[in-house]
Amino acid sequence: MKLAVVGTGYVGLVTGTCFAETGNQVTCVDIDARKVEKMRSGIIPIYEPGLEELFLRNTNEGRLQFTTSLAEGIEGAEVIFLALPTPPGEDGSADLKYILGVAKDLGPLLKQYAVIIDKSTVPVGTAEKVRAAIAENATVDFDVISNPEFLREGVAVEDFMKPDRVVIGTSSEKAKAVMNRLYAPLVRQGNPIIFMDERSAEMTKYAANAFLAVKITFMNEIANLCEKVGANVDDIRRGIGTDSRIGKRFLFAGIGYGGSCFPKDVQALHKTSQDYDYDFSILQSVMTVNEDQKTKLIPHVLDYFGGDVKGKTIAIWGLAFKPYTDDIREAPALYNIRELIAQGAHIKAYDPEAMENVANLADIGSKITFTKDAYSALVDADALM
Repeated sequence: MKLAVVGTGYVGLVTGTCFAETGNQVTCVDIDARKVEKMRSGIIPIYEPGLEELFLRNTNEGRLQFTTSLAEGIEGAEVIFLALPTPPGEDGSADLKYILGVAKDLGPLLKQYAVIIDKSTVPVGTAEKVRAAIAENATVDFDVISNPEFLREGVAVEDFMKPDRVVIGTSSEKAKAVMNRLYAPLVRQGNPIIFMDERSAEMTKYAANAFLAVKITFMNEIANLCEKVGANVDDIRRGIGTDSRIGKRFLFAGIGYGGSCFPKDVQALHKTSQDYDYDFSILQSVMTVNEDQKTKLIPHVLDYFGGDVKGKTIAIWGLAFKPYTDDIREAPALYNIRELIAQGAHIKAYDPEAMENVANLADIGSKITFTKDAYSALVDADALM
């Protein structure tokens, strides 16, 4: 099949590369000319384990191509994925300007029937808005469907090639047939394609991420209570994780969740509930607890140094929001670094993938000493976080 993927962030690039790996002809579209030129030259713009090998193989074999031209990218495409940013607005709602902007541009460019897929995480009702935006100037038949991604950064390639499930929101039998054909190579082991209406598919993505955020936050609350009562949260994790109703994953206590998904998706779902006059109180609690949890270690550091870290050197291991990625969006480490710098501490940091991204941050990048390895960060350090 011939596919177009609009947007080459984590989701777009993984989607395009993996579908090329299953034999499709894929053109990725991005407005960033420098980024497109790098990808044409074989330089992958993100770090994701296993992606570079597939990227190079499929670009070398001509199945994966890149362009800045939307018209060129969608020419002849049966399926067009919209994998565009949906950053949170000031009120927490997902900003749809990029998706709706491309949707308006698509209308007059469509030359034959195509399935347009919302791959980005979008609020309930977005498929209808995208359909209306395209229809303003479209002269051919098309379908707009929801196909949310459930990729975990660090194992995104494996998640894509061996999905637990594929969720597709559409009421069109024609679109269903196209999607069954597209995903057939990925579901041969019996993992299901779950069809539902568009609004339910959009809500499924938010429900999944919000539930995981709740699970993480609950364990962090348990850990905080354990500190006061003298219990061991790791023993508790093992004790409850073997319960099949609970499961072992997302039970590790820490300094809160970050990244590109959980923070904005919890905010967006909470905003949707407000828009529909529903008090989704558990989500408000999750956001409040998580914000406090990010700097949970700062009081311990201050207490150890008698309330003053001015002139102290604090080593930091880990800058990305999780292992095996260079993504620093909403990374808890950055909240700690900003607070420590504000209190006069010197920071020495190491991360195997994310140091360049942190170095480019205008407010703190030039104030951090980055080291060649983890142990070098400990030289002359007064504390390690």
